[in-house]
Amino acid sequence: MHIHILGICGTFMGGLAALAREAGHRVTGCDAGVYPPMSDQLRALGIELIEGYGADQLALKPDVFVVGNVVSRARLPDGNPKFPLMEAILDAGLPYTSGPQWLAEHVLQGRHVLAVAGTHGKTTTTSMLAWVLESAGLSPGFLVGGVPLNFGISARLGAQATGQQRPLFVIEADEYDTAFFDKRSKFVHYRPRTAVLNNLEFDHADIFDDLAAIERQFNHLVRTVPAAGRIVVNDLEESLTRVLSQGCWSERTGFGSAVSDFTAHGEPGDFEVQRRGVAVGRVRWGLSGVHNQLNALAAIAAAEHVGVPPAVACAALASFQNVRRRMEVRGTVPRTGGAITVYDDFAHHPTAIRTTVDGLRRQLDAAGRQGERILAVFEPRSNTMKLGTMKSQLPWSLEHADLAFCHSGGLDWNAAAALAPMGERAQVAATVDEIVQQVAAAARAGDHLLCMSNGGFGGVHDKLLRALQA
Repeated sequence: MHIHILGICGTFMGGLAALAREAGHRVTGCDAGVYPPMSDQLRALGIELIEGYGADQLALKPDVFVVGNVVSRARLPDGNPKFPLMEAILDAGLPYTSGPQWLAEHVLQGRHVLAVAGTHGKTTTTSMLAWVLESAGLSPGFLVGGVPLNFGISARLGAQATGQQRPLFVIEADEYDTAFFDKRSKFVHYRPRTAVLNNLEFDHADIFDDLAAIERQFNHLVRTVPAAGRIVVNDLEESLTRVLSQGCWSERTGFGSAVSDFTAHGEPGDFEVQRRGVAVGRVRWGLSGVHNQLNALAAIAAAEHVGVPPAVACAALASFQNVRRRMEVRGTVPRTGGAITVYDDFAHHPTAIRTTVDGLRRQLDAAGRQGERILAVFEPRSNTMKLGTMKSQLPWSLEHADLAFCHSGGLDWNAAAALAPMGERAQVAATVDEIVQQVAAAARAGDHLLCMSNGGFGGVHDKLLRALQA
């Protein structure tokens, strides 16, 4: 089969392309501003990439067009379509489908799907679960919205493992909509036998009116899990309790609270795991933050459903290396009295920003480095943050940072006013170069510069390192 993918450079669609190529299909694709690293990865796989969405791509004559959710029926100011290729597909009556639908029909069919859903931690927990299964010799396939450092790739088909009824496939289950013609959440297509509900709060204000609307989508996911399946749920989340109150027809395994099936005892970097009050293993690793402790419990509980003993899962997590752009150290600059460290992290929702900053603070405190400062450098880039829906939460999210620097370029709301409760601890800059100047002027020996964005942030990490070395 020849598939042509519209929006191929996104993390999900790029992973789908890699899976399709591995399965023996001919894959071509297009995107606006075909960009690395995904473009480099795809070209290395022999996938032809085309710049833009020109209607002339109909000449490729694929068996089906696979449409990413970046594509819409939008019009430019001059009245012309923003995506002329899509208009040409519709006019010609040619076959097209969404990425999740194609994946469900051509990859996930016949596999035991383990889906990880939640507002936060999807990529990390999916990567943890895939690594636990890999360490247990189960050769899982996976599709992750990032690059797990243990694997070095974001997607693979995997293989049938001895003793398993079906090949295993771990997937990051996103609640964002599927395509312009299918407004259901992506995850309703995946039909998991093991579903992780990691957490749930309001996000994606561009497509959901309120939290209740997202809760309904999560229950739609629950409705697809068979009776012999397992729902792994964070018992600390009232929103997930409401989701399951709408109906649950599968085995339910909880984690996180004092009365859950799986609980953690100890600091996030070194803790005992208990199953219904009985110690079943210990996790000692380099990750920080209570959020990662909860992510670990979710992965352990999900892996148990396919036969991995919790003790084996705990041992595997000791060698888990996290995901690129999750507290990834981009470089250090020597200083008398202690080096300045620059980190890259994907955090963009206020809760994720708070847990990331808090995790680093706890890690420093545990190492006896209480005097070292955290400088939070961030941009409100997600659709939700650009709308200003959660701007009032920013001072709360940055509470444990010593200083905060916000890139306000492209915002329709006043970032300085939103951060005013922080007083002199917060600064705002309209450009990346300006924010680099602000941070470089404020930084001192021993500081930790935590850069947070769900985009490239204008290469701020390398610019900071150069400015600090000057």
